[in-house]
Parts: sequence; structure tokens; C-alpha cells
Amino acid sequence: MTFAIAGRCERTGRFGVAISTNPVAVGARCPFIAPNVGLVVTMATTDPRLGPLGLNLLEQGFSAAATLAQIASSDPRIEFRQICVIDRDGNAVARTGANNKVWSGAVTRRNLVAMGNYLTSERTAQAMADSWEATAALDLDERLMLGLEAGRDAGGQVGGQHSSGLKVFGTQVFPWVDLRVDHHPEPIAELRRIYDIHRPLLPYYYGRPGDPEAFGRENEWMEKQGKTYIL
Repeated sequence: MTFAIAGRCERTGRFGVAISTNPVAVGARCPFIAPNVGLVVTMATTDPRLGPLGLNLLEQGFSAAATLAQIASSDPRIEFRQICVIDRDGNAVARTGANNKVWSGAVTRRNLVAMGNYLTSERTAQAMADSWEATAALDLDERLMLGLEAGRDAGGQVGGQHSSGLKVFGTQVFPWVDLRVDHHPEPIAELRRIYDIHRPLLPYYYGRPGDPEAFGRENEWMEKQGKTYIL
């Protein structure tokens, strides 16, 4: 019972995933991203081992479709899974195993997979895809966050949501943003609250490792940007 929007930014090459589900700590099990390589999301009866396998294949030069085919052939329980892959060229594919409950499926487009299993209806996935198309001018993290909210507002999944996550990688080995709400009655709203506080500091935390003297402390950097530092 999970829904997710996974995307690649055409302008920046960043990869990201926004995801929510009923069980706790969905962000710990499902999204896998390698900068400059691609992403894999493994859902439903999740096997987190499939994420690193997929990323290794993508790094070797396999396309999204070839990677998904290799994952499927390696997993004897593949019909219990739901998996998507996006490669560095923006090719996007998804597979929903036959043992997933209705409604389960995906909307795939260049740079995008909007998918879910045991959803209230296919409107959840379609709303995420529609949001993606309507927000092309925005940064990837905001675009994914809006897509996840659109999926929730279109009905989300059967049983509601209790955890959520937002993960985006740029060119560095560490993430541009990596936020989780592991247990909350309104996890997507709580993820939005934390993300909105964190968002002004994203360039700071991404740039500071290479030039700590220039960036200084958080409050000093925020003052230079003309913004208020919120704790």
C-alpha cells in the first residue's frame, strides 16, 4: 500500500523520489538513487536488495529497460513486487507484479514514473503525473513534493498514510535533500512542513563541504540571503 513519484530533472540531471505509505519508515526501504547514474524504487512486498542491484546495473551502462529485466529475472518473488527504474538518459520503466491488489499500476513518461499499489483508484497515480507535467519550471524537489501531495489529495492509498520521504541527488555522493517522516498521522503534511523549513538551506548544506570559510554558520549565511533562519 504505497505510492511514489520518481523523476529526473531534464535541466540539472538530478534524480529524486517522493513516497508515502501506511507502514512506518518507508524512506528507509524503497528509494535508491545514485548521482549521475539513475534511480530504482522497489515497493509492494519490498525487497531492498533489488535497489542496489539495479543501481549497479545502471552504473555498468544498462538501460532502464534492461535493468528492470535483469531485476525481474533474478527475483523468484517478482510478482509480489512493484519496481521502477529511471536511467541517466531519462528512460523510465515500471513493473507491477500480478500479486498486487487493485488498484496497482504506474504512469510512465520520459523522466517520470508515478506509481502505486493498492491505491484507492488509478487517480492517485494520474494526479501525480499531471502535477509533474504542470510544474516543469520548478526545482525537482518541489516538483516531487507537489506530486506527492497531488496523489494524496486524489485519494492516496487504501488505509491512508503514516510515513513519507523525499530524496533527491545532484552530482555529489551525498543527497541534495533527504527527509523522512517515519510515523505521523499526516506524514505528507509533516514532510511539507519540514521541507519548507529546510528548503532555503539546501544550497548552504550542499556547498559548505567544499568551502566552509565562505559559507560560515547557518544564521550568517541566511542573513546574507536576506532570509530568516528558523530553528
